[in-house]
Amino acid sequence: MEETQQADAQQANAPRIAVLFVGNPLMLDDGVGPEVYERLVAAYDFPENVDLYNVGCMSMDMINLVNKYDFMLTVDAIEGTGEAPGTVFSYEPDDVARRDVPMSSLHELKLADLFDAAALLGYESEGLCLGMQVENASPANLCQGLSPAVEEKIPFLMETVVAVLTNRGFPPVQKKA
Repeated sequence: MEETQQADAQQANAPRIAVLFVGNPLMLDDGVGPEVYERLVAAYDFPENVDLYNVGCMSMDMINLVNKYDFMLTVDAIEGTGEAPGTVFSYEPDDVARRDVPMSSLHELKLADLFDAAALLGYESEGLCLGMQVENASPANLCQGLSPAVEEKIPFLMETVVAVLTNRGFPPVQKKA
């Protein structure tokens, strides 16, 4: 009984973590985030304090999430790195948002923008971004799927998400086959 109470107390004090998967699966490689979300949900069980969101595009409607979570991780497609498609980058939210660098998210609203807006309300959270260099995020026609180079590296991006959560002390548990 005492062990159960201790476990409940630890869970109540555990940091809350949100993983935001950004992207549009109808725009070829822009669908990296949603693809990783689907595969992770199918393959892993996540601790109670870790919530996964397939958000499509980031929006200001998400400001309250900054207040709800201690740590927010985004998974998104990026371009302009000069690296091969499928290369995975880990970067701080400010690394893309406030510098004149060639690497950029494919989406207008970035995690740093969300944090800035939330700060005006007194909300704050820690953040980290995982991005995968894309090959084609702007197909001439709407189409589902990923380019072969990006598809091949999806398992590595999944492992990276799992590693970030594990390093923070909240490892997902692989589901039994």
